[in-house]
Amino acid sequence: MNHLRTLILWTTACASAVAADGSADLFNGKNLDGWVQRGGKAKYAVEDNCIVGTSTLNTENTFLCTPRDYGDFILEYEFKVDPKLNSGVQIRSQCFDSPKEIEGQGKKINVPAGRVHGYQIEIDPEPTRDRWWSAGIYEEGARGWLYPGALGGDGKAFTEQGRKLFKPGDWNKVRVEAIGDSLKTTLNGTPCAAVKDARVAAGFIGLQVHGIGEDKSKEGTQVRWRKLKIQEMSPNAAKTSATAANLLSAEEQAAGWRLLWDGKTTDGWRSARSQEFPKGGWEIKDDMLVINETGGAEAAAAGDIITRGKFADFELKLDFKITPGANSGIKIFVDPELNKGAGSSIGPEFQILDDASHPDAKLGRNGNRTIGSLYDMMTAPTDKKVNPVGEWNQAHIISKGKHVEFRLNGVKTVEFERGSKEWRDTVAISKYKVWPAFGELAEGHILLQDHGNKVFFRNLKILAPAR
Repeated sequence: MNHLRTLILWTTACASAVAADGSADLFNGKNLDGWVQRGGKAKYAVEDNCIVGTSTLNTENTFLCTPRDYGDFILEYEFKVDPKLNSGVQIRSQCFDSPKEIEGQGKKINVPAGRVHGYQIEIDPEPTRDRWWSAGIYEEGARGWLYPGALGGDGKAFTEQGRKLFKPGDWNKVRVEAIGDSLKTTLNGTPCAAVKDARVAAGFIGLQVHGIGEDKSKEGTQVRWRKLKIQEMSPNAAKTSATAANLLSAEEQAAGWRLLWDGKTTDGWRSARSQEFPKGGWEIKDDMLVINETGGAEAAAAGDIITRGKFADFELKLDFKITPGANSGIKIFVDPELNKGAGSSIGPEFQILDDASHPDAKLGRNGNRTIGSLYDMMTAPTDKKVNPVGEWNQAHIISKGKHVEFRLNGVKTVEFERGSKEWRDTVAISKYKVWPAFGELAEGHILLQDHGNKVFFRNLKILAPAR
């Protein structure tokens, strides 16, 4: 079958699988029509709507590749792998018919004819070596490890994170963003690798079965892939993604997300103390919602702001950036009528804090006033993923029925059941014990706190039933 016929068959097979968000299936779930095998002689087959790669003795790395190249895109897939087997997914990769010299980071690299080379999103559990680098970025046939490695990332920290994220013997989900010179990955929803590299802008996608040499203990080991989807991005997507804020992706729109703040006006928000938006203190600047410095007092100047609407079941995501020594928070199930005295309005709080500099980090009990904690009630893990002061962090709050989960930069920090015995016991030893049935409202406002310190917010998004 010639290359043109292969491409036509493959394109036809995928054409009917284009989703509303512009993503398309890379695999039809039935057969391998259109895919091209390169490199070694490992076997690929289709079982239960999955592509299954099986290792073979005495053969080099093997790749099952798309017949066409991709430049800027978002790629998602799930994989499950035998713990004895290393694997990966190639992106922006190439294979030349004759030897060629390429250059990377000032070094000349000789690539043999027929050698698949390029960026590889690793499948690398390595339990025997205790190295858990799945969703790291490796350059196959060229520079080797890029992240962790030559372009960033600490290997020890990456292993510690990977050990927590990776699901041995189960399906793992990877998301890859390749936009301009930016490559970013997530594993099971958590950000992993991020590099800037412009060595190659486009290439094919390939599924790797790693060579096992003469190791008979690995013969027949398998790796499986499913739900391979790609969304191609426009040529100017790199600039847009780097500079734009307060926008919904096509994927988010299709899922029902909406902006909780439009990035330009105060629409949808008001003071917790009145029906109007505060006259001062809060400002909109450079696509950010900013509460300015007023000395560190709680809700004593501009005051808190709340959504005009109330929410019960929802997912909330927002980015926040703090200044040195800053304190703030995100509250849910807020009733502004509960506290007419000094201080902030009342509701369960996702704590925002500079743990290293603000004294509140050492108050409360066992660190339950640190960033990502349920303020004064439940403590976020000490190894939580926190970006430095002055950089953006993401808060993600999920409320379903009575169950609530806080996530910081994609990693869960606390979860709780409002109204449970454990909840009420915890309330009883917290500062909220004076408020009857604290945190048990059926619905409430979402609040951004004024604690007298400068804090920036953007990309406020919510997924909630229409009301």
